[in-house]
Amino acid sequence: MELRQDADRIMQAALKAALPDTAVAKALAGRTFDGGKLVLVATGKAAWQMASTACAILGAAIDRGVVVTKYGHSKGPLPPLEIWEAGHPVPDENSFAATQKAIEAVSGLTQRDTVLFLLSGGSSALFEKPLISPSELEDLTGQLLACGAGIVEMNTLRKRVSAVKGGRFAQLCAPAKVFSIVLSDIIGDPLDMIGSGPACPDSSTCQEALAIVKKYGLKLSDQTMALLGQETPKQLDNVETQITGSVRQLCAAAETACRQLGYEPVVLTSQLCCTARDAGSFLGSIARHHHGGGRALAFLAGGETVVHLTGHGLGGRNQEIALASAPLLDGLEGAAVFSIGSDGTDGPTDAAGGYCDGQTMALLRQKGVDLDAVMADNDAYHALQQCGGLIITGPTGTNVNDLSVALVRG
Repeated sequence: MELRQDADRIMQAALKAALPDTAVAKALAGRTFDGGKLVLVATGKAAWQMASTACAILGAAIDRGVVVTKYGHSKGPLPPLEIWEAGHPVPDENSFAATQKAIEAVSGLTQRDTVLFLLSGGSSALFEKPLISPSELEDLTGQLLACGAGIVEMNTLRKRVSAVKGGRFAQLCAPAKVFSIVLSDIIGDPLDMIGSGPACPDSSTCQEALAIVKKYGLKLSDQTMALLGQETPKQLDNVETQITGSVRQLCAAAETACRQLGYEPVVLTSQLCCTARDAGSFLGSIARHHHGGGRALAFLAGGETVVHLTGHGLGGRNQEIALASAPLLDGLEGAAVFSIGSDGTDGPTDAAGGYCDGQTMALLRQKGVDLDAVMADNDAYHALQQCGGLIITGPTGTNVNDLSVALVRG
């Protein structure tokens, strides 16, 4: 219980520090939007939280706007903004309708006007006007998720089949100025990849897009292949961007919380990018190696892992990280691994992630759960549910990658 309580405290402290409120306020401090209309467009899993802060600061200066976020992530009206909830990780009709509303909101503006564009992770699905049919887009997204493509690879393709990604939304705003505040959810903070870069010149090339198709053996229509051969905007002269928040901030806050709880924290990386199973096994092996040394240690890793879909179960990458650590923790007193998505949703589930300790395997065996079969079916959610290992936070209002931690006491 003590380790689980420590894990909860570390999570809460890290998530609180990663909320975008302070970052948005800092970006807007001292900035005036005089002389023309101010249109606010916010998109992503943290869109409501970012827009709420902007509304509190700017008030009546905002002429109109649209907020597009994931289902369950809106916390109520924000006059004069139109609030939409839409599909993620696969775009749906609300994604398309909300994006069209945003396009209409920025249409007909002049050089005196400004678009305040608040961008956070999840926008690649939530903010979309496809140049291919919705069914083709759903198929492309599904293939990319199933093959384990990284987020940069996914966005390299998705921006080329979209009317708003890869800098194209900024073009639609012209001649108005665009002031973009970006909450990063991608390792290294590549502006053109966060949300597929709606207001950022695209650094990726057609050759890279076609190489990704070949790498994963994707089956795409002739129309999609033709769009992948068309180059995206490489220069935008109406955009100013300020990037704020990242997984490094999440790790730093967790590091401070660990120290306050009496652990010696070690930040292993803020750029974890392997498979979820490998990450879980690695953290479990670290906990096993240091167990019994008489010290309280915390090993932290931030980033975004991938899951190779081999089954039809329910789960997410953070749940799979936790469960993959369980065999290494088996029987250890005072050792645990937990992993969470900072947005509070891990995969298509209501869980933020998972927690496992030295008793997890015994509980699973007691309930007749075959861990190998569970992992093969990508069904981490139900296994963790049976042993009390699910972490459920609800939508957090932020989105800055994932946090994985191995705790060792004694």
